Amino acid sequence: MATQETLYDQLYRLDGQGYGAYKSIKGEYDFGDFGLHIDHVQGDPFAAPSRVRVVVPQPIAAFPQSLWTMPCRAIALADYLTREFYRATRGQAQRSGSGKSGQIDIVRPSQAVLNRSAARVTSEAVELRFTVGLPAFGRRIAGRQAAELLCEAVPELVAKTLVYVALDGAEIQRHVDAVEDAEALRSQLTDHNLVAFVADGAILPRRSGVDEQPLADQAIPFQSPASLRVTLTCPHAGAVTGMGIPQGITLIVGGGYHGKSTLLRAIEAGVYNHIPDDGRHQVVTMPAAVKVRAEDGRSIAGVDISPFIGSLPQGQSTRSFSTPNASGSTSQAANIIEAIEAGATVLLVDEDTSATNFMIRDRRMQALIAKDREPITPFIDKVRQLYTDYGISTVLVMGGSGDYFDVADTVIAMDEFAPRDVTEQAKAIAVEWRTERDREGGAHFGSLTPRIVQPDSIDPSQGRHSVKLRVRDVDQLQLGTEAIDLSAVEQLVEPGQVRAIAAAIVYAQRYRMTLTTPLPDVIEAVMADIEQYGLDSLTEWPMGDLVSFRGLELAAAINRLRTLLTV
Repeated sequence: MATQETLYDQLYRLDGQGYGAYKSIKGEYDFGDFGLHIDHVQGDPFAAPSRVRVVVPQPIAAFPQSLWTMPCRAIALADYLTREFYRATRGQAQRSGSGKSGQIDIVRPSQAVLNRSAARVTSEAVELRFTVGLPAFGRRIAGRQAAELLCEAVPELVAKTLVYVALDGAEIQRHVDAVEDAEALRSQLTDHNLVAFVADGAILPRRSGVDEQPLADQAIPFQSPASLRVTLTCPHAGAVTGMGIPQGITLIVGGGYHGKSTLLRAIEAGVYNHIPDDGRHQVVTMPAAVKVRAEDGRSIAGVDISPFIGSLPQGQSTRSFSTPNASGSTSQAANIIEAIEAGATVLLVDEDTSATNFMIRDRRMQALIAKDREPITPFIDKVRQLYTDYGISTVLVMGGSGDYFDVADTVIAMDEFAPRDVTEQAKAIAVEWRTERDREGGAHFGSLTPRIVQPDSIDPSQGRHSVKLRVRDVDQLQLGTEAIDLSAVEQLVEPGQVRAIAAAIVYAQRYRMTLTTPLPDVIEAVMADIEQYGLDSLTEWPMGDLVSFRGLELAAAINRLRTLLTV
C-alpha cells in the first residue's frame, strides 16, 4: 500500500497536467492512523465528485465496545459520526478553483437516525465514505491544492470526528441510548395492543413545512389524557408515560390549526428513530404503518380495486385495473390496496389529502344517487372490515364528518395541541344523531390478490447507458427515460433513501423478478438480501450516499413507474 507521502508527492507532480491525469491516484494509501481509499476519480472538475473512504482501525478510533455491539447502537453511533463529519465539513471554507474544486461532502442527515452507507462501525474499524471535488483551474490539475486537501484537510477531519477521545463521550452516549430506548418502546407496542405511542413531554410541531427541526418557541409539550396513558419501559430512560394509540380505528378530530395533522405527522415519522433533540425521539409507531392519500394523475397497473370501486361505466372491470391518469378516489383506492399488498398493518389517513367522494357518501347523496349508479364504496364502509378481516388498523384525521363516529374505536380531540379522549362523547352523539345512511359494499372487505410484475416493463437504460439513475431530493427519481413521482410517498425523509430505492428497483428487476413471482415476494427477497449483505449489495462498487428504506416505499416506487405492466 502506498503512503501519505507518496500521494503528496504524486499530486505535486500532477500540478498543471490535464484533469484526466488524476485517474492515476485511484487506490489505497496508508496514512498511519487510518487508510485512505480513493475508489472513483471524477473525469472532469464539473462532474460528480470523486468517491473517497477512510478506514480507522478500532484500536485507533477506540470507541467503547458498549457503543456498537448491538445493531441498533452501531447504527446510532454511525449516525452520530456522520453528523459530526457533516458539521465539520460545513465549517470548512471551499478552496478556490473551477467546478467543485475543494468541496468535501457527505450525505446530509435528516432528523431521523437511519442506516446509511456513509458510515459503518465494526469491531475492526470505523469506515466513513464521502466525496471530494479534486481541485482544478479550468481543466488543469491544481496539484498543490489537491495535496493540501487530501493529505492535510482530510486527516484533520478524521482526527476531529472519527476518534473517540476527540469527541464528547457523554453526547455520544446520549445519542446511542436514545435510539436503543426508541427501539425498546417500539418493541412493546404489540404486547400492549397499540399501533403507536406518543411520550409525555414530546415536542411535535416543526419549525415549518420545509424544516423538520422542532419548533423552538411556543411549542406545547405533549401530555396524554389519563384514559389513554400507558407506561412503557426503556433500558436507559426507565419508565416512560405517554398516550397509547390502540389497535383498531382511531379518529383524531378537532378544529382547524389545533394540531390534528401535526399529531398524525409525528405518528407517521414514528416508524423511524430520531435524534435526542428532535422532540419526537420517544414517539414510536409500528414499522409497517403507511400514510396513504389521494394522488390525482398517477398511473396504476393491474390493481384489484374492486373492494372500493365496482364495475365502471361500459362494464369496465376493476379487478385488474390499469390507467395512466387516475382520479383522486381511484388513486386512493389503489394506494391502499398496494400498501396492503406490500405488507402494511396500519393505515394513516388525513382527510385534508383524501378524495372526498372516497371517504364518505352521506345519506342525502345516497338518496339522490342510487347505489347502482355509484361504483365507489366509501372508506367509511370498509375501514372496519379492514380491521376485522385482515387485522389492519387505521388512524384517521377527520374534521368534517361525524359519520365516522359510528365506526371508530377511539376518538381523540386535539384542542390547542392538547389531546383529549372524547370517545364516549362521540359514541353518545352517534346514538343521538343517527345518520340513517346505508352501509355499502357488503359484509366483508373483499379479496386481496398479489400481482406479478412483468420484469421487462422495467427498463433502467438510457442511450448507451445500461443503467441511468437520477435522484432529485425525496420526491422524484429518474429510472432510465422514465420519471417516477414520489411526492405522495410521504414517509421518505432523505434523498439517499430514493437513491437506494432506485438501485433496488434495478436489483429486483435483474435478480428477483420472474413471470411467476408475486410482487410481495420480490420485495421480501430484496429486503432480505439487503439485511444480509447490506446496502452495498445493490451497487457495483461502494457508495456513500445510500440510506436504508422500507419495502413499503420500494413497492410504492415500483407501482408508480408508468411503464409498469403486470402478468
